[in-house]
Amino acid sequence: MGAGPELDFRSCLFLSCWLGEGTAGLRSSWVLLEEKRNGLGKTERGGLSEEKDTRWKMLSSGVCTSTVQLPGKVVVVTGANTGIGKETAKELARRGARVYLACRDVQKAELVAREIQMMTGNQQVLVRKLDLADTKSIRAFAKRFLEEEKHLHILINNAGVMMCPYSKTADGFEMHIGVNHLGHFLLTHLLLEKLKESAPSRVVNVSSLAHHLGRIHFHNLQGEKFYQSGLAYCHSKLANILFTQELARRLKASGSGVTVYSLHPGTVSSELVRHSALMRWIWWLFSFLIKTPHQGAQTSLYCALTEGLEALSGSHFSDCQVTWVSAQARNETVARRLWDVSCDLLGIPVD
Repeated sequence: MGAGPELDFRSCLFLSCWLGEGTAGLRSSWVLLEEKRNGLGKTERGGLSEEKDTRWKMLSSGVCTSTVQLPGKVVVVTGANTGIGKETAKELARRGARVYLACRDVQKAELVAREIQMMTGNQQVLVRKLDLADTKSIRAFAKRFLEEEKHLHILINNAGVMMCPYSKTADGFEMHIGVNHLGHFLLTHLLLEKLKESAPSRVVNVSSLAHHLGRIHFHNLQGEKFYQSGLAYCHSKLANILFTQELARRLKASGSGVTVYSLHPGTVSSELVRHSALMRWIWWLFSFLIKTPHQGAQTSLYCALTEGLEALSGSHFSDCQVTWVSAQARNETVARRLWDVSCDLLGIPVD
């Protein structure tokens, strides 16, 4: 019985850190949790008081206010059959883009595509098979896309896995680094010339606040010497940011007109935590603090749509504004080495 409150506190601390709210966030989360349990903080009309409502908004802030429309634009969103990927694809379709849902589960994606078509009136929502855990599937997707389309204006690398039991991709890569980093690295490489031809164009990489706990262990990149599923996820999210920064550096040097951004979407209610019973429990316990997929998609949309972001290529965003990254994520030497190692693993010539 005595372990209950202690576990709640640890969970609250974890969530606050995950949300990036620090000590103030911890206090707010804990107070709101107690008020929710005790039925406090209510007005006579049954809603949150103004003070508590302000705190609630602080935990779920960040809205893309861009009014940019996308007729004639072509967009690819990976992992678009659920969660923030689905919400991102829906909004881009609503703005008139031709949207490709690049998903492993084609049957589920077809249902989502029809839903988006009905909701937006945009029939140009297409489904293509993409399994980021298999480089053959990635190459097949890219080959078909390049044969079908003359342009690509926005690539949103959204798909990901989190806290999987130790397993490997079809090519022998540890699942987190293989799907979250290497899969998107290869996809971006294969589509990069099309992005350049379509410039101005953008690449948006969905990372996480969890990158702060990440490290790139080149001697253990595949987790064969030691492995912890939570940290494996953190390492892969750090790799996303390092990839963003190195790609941005290279594209700036070539004057390509392609810009790149990484982002933390917030703590979002999604299927990403399906592999962890503990995380599902924490998400359930703090459901009143966790963003909806619609809220979680706002920063992806901000990076994809907002005008005038070109000078910020390579930057990391959270709640629709530039935010800080860890010292590891600012290490240019590690970023360049990771680029070279990734190219070597994927059979891409190193330039």
